[in-house]
Amino acid sequence: QVQVVESGGGLVHAGDSLRLSCAASGNIDSMYAMGWYRQVAGKPRELVAVVLRSGTINYADAVKGRFTISVDHAKNTATLQLNNLKSEDGATYYCTLVGLVVTGAPGVAMDYWGQGTLVTVSS
Repeated sequence: QVQVVESGGGLVHAGDSLRLSCAASGNIDSMYAMGWYRQVAGKPRELVAVVLRSGTINYADAVKGRFTISVDHAKNTATLQLNNLKSEDGATYYCTLVGLVVTGAPGVAMDYWGQGTLVTVSS
């Protein structure tokens, strides 16, 4: 069983900063990537930032230069620093573990998601 828990969302004003945290626990053997997506009601979930096991980091164009992701693959934790927030950054942010292999189940890789944490930005 794998659990993914996010924290750190809240209500802020435009220009403010927030720090989101994610912790994954369970029988985790390995994963391909760990990162963050966000979703606004009625719209598709979109990538915010992701760190591959190789160390490669990808950011959505809309957040480059404002958001910073860090992942500790050894501890299965991730943080997302959100700076200079804009009203359009308001969304539910989801932590995801991509291609996760559970200990004792080699060859079976699945994606796991947290329950989401809400970020509201007032202009």
